[in-house]
Amino acid sequence: MKKLDKLVLGSFLSPFLLTFIVVDFILLTVNMLKYFDEIFGKDLPFMVYMELIGYFVVSISPMALPLAVLLSSLMTFGNLGEHFELTAIKSSGISLNRTMLPIGVFVAVVTVMAFLSNNFIVPRVNLKTFSLLYDIRMKSPAFDIKEGVFYNGIPGYSIKVNSKLDEVRLKDVLIYDHTSGQGNLHVITADSGRMEPFFNDRYIMLTLFHGNSYQEGTGRRGGRDIPQSFSRNSFETNKMVFDLDAFDLKRTPENLWSNSKSIKNIGEIRVDLDSMDRELNHWYFFNYANTEASYNYFGRTRKLLPPQEIIDKKQETDSLKNLKYQQELENEENGKQNGSDSQNKAMASNDSTGAVSPANIVGDTLKTKTDSSLASVTQKNEASKPVKTKDSAINGKDSLGNVASNSGSKAVDMRAINKSSSLKLEQPDLVELNADQEKRLDSLLLTSRYRTSMASVGLTTARNIKNNFTTNKARVNEVMRQYRSFKVAWYQKYTQSLACFVMFMIGAPLGAIIKKGGLGMPVLLSIIFFIMYYMLTITGEKWAKEGLSDPVFGTFFSNLALIPFGLFFLRQARKDARLFEPDFYQGFWEKVVKFYQQKVQRKKLKEDVL
Repeated sequence: MKKLDKLVLGSFLSPFLLTFIVVDFILLTVNMLKYFDEIFGKDLPFMVYMELIGYFVVSISPMALPLAVLLSSLMTFGNLGEHFELTAIKSSGISLNRTMLPIGVFVAVVTVMAFLSNNFIVPRVNLKTFSLLYDIRMKSPAFDIKEGVFYNGIPGYSIKVNSKLDEVRLKDVLIYDHTSGQGNLHVITADSGRMEPFFNDRYIMLTLFHGNSYQEGTGRRGGRDIPQSFSRNSFETNKMVFDLDAFDLKRTPENLWSNSKSIKNIGEIRVDLDSMDRELNHWYFFNYANTEASYNYFGRTRKLLPPQEIIDKKQETDSLKNLKYQQELENEENGKQNGSDSQNKAMASNDSTGAVSPANIVGDTLKTKTDSSLASVTQKNEASKPVKTKDSAINGKDSLGNVASNSGSKAVDMRAINKSSSLKLEQPDLVELNADQEKRLDSLLLTSRYRTSMASVGLTTARNIKNNFTTNKARVNEVMRQYRSFKVAWYQKYTQSLACFVMFMIGAPLGAIIKKGGLGMPVLLSIIFFIMYYMLTITGEKWAKEGLSDPVFGTFFSNLALIPFGLFFLRQARKDARLFEPDFYQGFWEKVVKFYQQKVQRKKLKEDVL
């Protein structure tokens, strides 16, 4: 590595680490504020907070990297330009692109590492973060009763204390017992009390002194005039024990979590997308079939077939399901066969001694069942033969009886005989109607009652079809939206890492143009471009999720919109343009005014000549 590369890279690494830590801390604070009411005030161990903070730091790192690269590259080239080091480098014949090369290589490595982190580390960390946040939410707040406020932390009780002499002694205690689940039917009052934990703070004992217990009975159904029972008991001392298990943090197994897109890598997302695609194709095919069944009249002469693409995908899905079921069936049969083989080996000694083998019994039973099944199949085949005359129908009965006798059965299959005898043996003769008969038949359709019936039936059918279409459309839209959302999550893993290199393309030439380091102008410009990037990212992802644009274009929209800025700044930096100096805009304005004056003079000269 040359000295120039060491100089430029060394000037970049320190601001990069510093800005990354600062940006990560800011984003961490913003995320922690979202869950402030849920994670604080529950008396959690210190290591739980550290674990949660560590998960947040890893999960927000992909968002912090682009801003850190932008700010550090701006500061690096701004410092080089402010101290005329960049001018000396250019005067020695080294181009700006060559000066940016070492930082570009480093940012490319950071981009690859960011992609690997997004794909493998961040999903697992998100899973642990969601699991821990859920457990913290389910944990009850710390047992802390305030004066004059009802405390509902203990399930089934509402406790109010007017004054606390210390952490143990209480005064004027009011307790509503809701364990029965029927409202404020049981109320306990006391002049004073003591609240003491015991058994390693697993339980707490509340001892009440000089109080009353009021119990109101529940009303009965249909008995409005029957008075309800009411009891009042006085006590000198009353001890109540509360279990504090609800205040402990219980960790939920991670395998019970749903299939969220933020806890999956690219491979898992592609599997889910394939499943959603097949589900969408299933609903498309179902809609075509359901629509054809809804139009009975038009379906007699023509068929409503889905496109060939849907049919092919449906056949492919069905074949895959059949293969899966076949493999499961083969595995079950292999397991049963292995079990029967072991049983046969275990009974081999009994067979050698002349005892009856259970395997032979099973084989004989299977053989008998097979013979009887073949006989029944033969009976069905004989019964399903076409019958032309009454005599042949009688002959069919005899043949069925013969088959039954040959198979060894004592009774004749009467269902098959009745089925064959109930067949229509003669074709109906079609009679042609004359004009008067047709007119008389059509006149039946012109009655008001029949028209009303036809209208009501048609209206009901139309409403059913509309409801079916609405339900199917909502179902397809829901699956399609989830499908697009998973696609956006897939492409986000590329765009978030690619944003690091895009921000470098903007920050490095922009720093060479402004020629100011420190935390003044670079921070301001970095915030402006990062806000632009964030807004464009949200807009593009919203377009993709709503189906207004392709998911690829929607997720890459922010990067595609910012790349022209980087190329423009790079072109201006190579020409040593002074975009952020008043002289540049003053000279530009003078050129515009001069061009306008020349145009006016030419027009006036042309009028004078004419």
